[in-house]
Amino acid sequence: MFSPKGFIFLQLRNLRFVLFILMCSVSMSAAAQQSGSITGTVADKNTPLEFATVNLYNLPDTLKPVRNSLTDATGKFTLENLSAGRYLLTVSLIGYKPYHQNINLNKEQSIIDAGTITLIAEAKQLGDVTVTSTKPVIQKTNRGLVLNAASTLTQAGGTATDLLRNTPTVVVDEDGNITLRGKTPLILINGRNSAITNTEQIAASAVERIEIINNPSAQFDANSEAGIINIVLKKNRQNGTNGALAIGTGFGAKARFNSAAMISHKTGNWNLSLAYDNRFAGRIRKINAERQSFDIPDQYYLIQHRNDNRLDQLQNLRAVIGFSPDTKNSFELEAVGVLDYQDNHEDLNNTIRNNNKAFTSRNDRFSNEYERGKEAEFVLNYGRKFANKKVSLTGMVSTSIERDGQNTGITTKFLTESDGQIGDPQLQRTNNHENGSTTNIKVDFAHPVTENGMIETGYKATLRYLDANFQSLNYENGVYTPNPIASSNFRFNENVHAWYVQYSAAAGKANNQKWKYDIGVRMEETGNNGTVKTTNQNFSNQYFKLFPSAGLAFNPSSSETWRFNYSRKINRPGFGQLNPFIDVTDTLNQHGGNPTLKPELIHSFELGYNKDWNKISYYAVAYYRNASNSIRQFTLLQTNGVALSIPQNFGSVITYGIENVFTAKPFSKYDFNLSASLYKQNIKGSAAGQELSNDVVSWHGKLINNFILWKGSKLQLTGVYNSPIALPQGKRIATYYADMGFQQKLGKKGNGRLSLAVTDIFNTLKYGSELKASNFSYNRYGKVDSRAIVVTFAYTFGTSFKEKLLENKYSND
Repeated sequence: MFSPKGFIFLQLRNLRFVLFILMCSVSMSAAAQQSGSITGTVADKNTPLEFATVNLYNLPDTLKPVRNSLTDATGKFTLENLSAGRYLLTVSLIGYKPYHQNINLNKEQSIIDAGTITLIAEAKQLGDVTVTSTKPVIQKTNRGLVLNAASTLTQAGGTATDLLRNTPTVVVDEDGNITLRGKTPLILINGRNSAITNTEQIAASAVERIEIINNPSAQFDANSEAGIINIVLKKNRQNGTNGALAIGTGFGAKARFNSAAMISHKTGNWNLSLAYDNRFAGRIRKINAERQSFDIPDQYYLIQHRNDNRLDQLQNLRAVIGFSPDTKNSFELEAVGVLDYQDNHEDLNNTIRNNNKAFTSRNDRFSNEYERGKEAEFVLNYGRKFANKKVSLTGMVSTSIERDGQNTGITTKFLTESDGQIGDPQLQRTNNHENGSTTNIKVDFAHPVTENGMIETGYKATLRYLDANFQSLNYENGVYTPNPIASSNFRFNENVHAWYVQYSAAAGKANNQKWKYDIGVRMEETGNNGTVKTTNQNFSNQYFKLFPSAGLAFNPSSSETWRFNYSRKINRPGFGQLNPFIDVTDTLNQHGGNPTLKPELIHSFELGYNKDWNKISYYAVAYYRNASNSIRQFTLLQTNGVALSIPQNFGSVITYGIENVFTAKPFSKYDFNLSASLYKQNIKGSAAGQELSNDVVSWHGKLINNFILWKGSKLQLTGVYNSPIALPQGKRIATYYADMGFQQKLGKKGNGRLSLAVTDIFNTLKYGSELKASNFSYNRYGKVDSRAIVVTFAYTFGTSFKEKLLENKYSND
């Protein structure tokens, strides 16, 4: 039986354990090391170049950079907290030849000014035309892609969900569900698991970038079948006191408002920051559905019309305290608070006709939903440097807590065919309250074993708890009486303990390593248990799995890369999928969980190619994924005319496809990013005694166009198309839309910005699904007020801030 006191004691015991490890690490002896820095300016003749990528590598190992930065509006960059040693400095910017420079830091010369680094334009470049740099919307990495949030002008005033809608290879449906390559990815916040993973709760203005990791290695959670989406929040590293303010307003079907305020102070060993943002939006949604029940003549046709009128209210507060007592150790404490309120007024009209389309019955159900969500998260990070620059130790402890409640009042009127009321309405209430927590304990250690070889190892514990209490009450004899059949109290615990070890190495000269590879294994032990107190249902699962991974990269030249990856993954069923309670809020379309679900196991293969030319960059990945015990939603029409949807383990799902990302800058004031993904899903298995098979080819594409119209201006036009997606019993329909964003710098220093965003310009974004089984067919189509106009004004101030906050030019969490 769950004991709150025992649970708290367990968390404190785990926290003491990790703090003990960190304190021992701090006390470890190490040789004295020098703290140095490298500064410089990147230019094209006399014109500063903004957003050039500056990387610093240890020599002779250039496996990955030890520091990186982007040049600011004046072309300047700074690389700080460097130890004595030999380094390779590289500078790159599309349209220019790469720059390389060897640098030595020592006791006598620990602060180096690289001076002005002049980049040479590639052949057929712009000649005497002035180059105007813009931060790229999409950047490639060895593991996938990065979306720079500040460059996504079309989603000003939106949420992280809106940013993901315009992210290559990502698909977002009408309910905000996110998929990569046809499956749900693992969502991380600043690289960690969190209870705050609802991307609708994260304001776009708080996001620095979104990382897409397609085929994670053993270093990452194995519960990442479709990959990882890591949402990196802004974090200031500038000296002095700096801040920014932003305010936006607009309308879709109803008014919208958002604002943000940020302030930071860094001096000496301390770095303090505080950020607040909010978002208020009125929204509407319309849904039309029709179901045909082939074996129930009296209830053959079900026609549904639904209208939602919703008010969203979101507020976030984030505080960060960083402290570095010396050059070797650093601590950071982060606290996040979220208030998420939603008021939804829903009207659902149900009409039933027989197989001759003669009227049978009709009702109109009005629901007033009031949802109040409160989340808090606390994070402690620790980093340790050593005399050997290749050695690193990091630790992290985090706990996130959620307290969510939803109270709904339901009035159902029974109507004639001419909408006359029959008798008294039926009155109901539902109360749904959830208390949960997610705790992470993580330690990572890296140490070189050869000149070009590195061993990385670590431990991670993820502890989850959920207490969900759902109560349904019927109005009888003047009072609301609980309905035990439609009520539930579900408690769930899950502990995942993971250990990993990975070896990575490179072959070749320090500045031209042709071959790079990594091989690793992750070991995860999972235990979970759940109890439904109202029905005395209990379940538990315990399993230990090994997850190997391997990667091989070949670089025939500095502008060309081939890479192969393999990994074994797992898809563990979540809270809602395991909860056996059946939600009967919609009496004709019920849904619930399945405590007998087994984890889904996947083998994932990937072959990638990347090539950079003068003004063009191309990135392609072919992948193959074979999943057993695949978990998919299954709908069964019962003899009473009620459709019940629960998740089931199907036999297997084989997915294979190719992703392409094409970036070009044909003109000095125009660049674009074109991405297209094509994949095929072969779903084959059985559920509820029915053999199921579906074989569908799906594709989706995004085109992002960036224009500079005049000095200080940016115009962005985005088009998105998502083809139908396969489901075990049918498909999701195609979706398509276009967005527009414009931004203008204001003031002599450009520290003011005025932005205009128009989403779904042509109002074409519609959602829907089409299902068909042996005894029924069900089509459902919806439309939200996706077309909206938002105007935002932002302003920065401070000693060294300049426009860095507006451009998201931050060091990363």
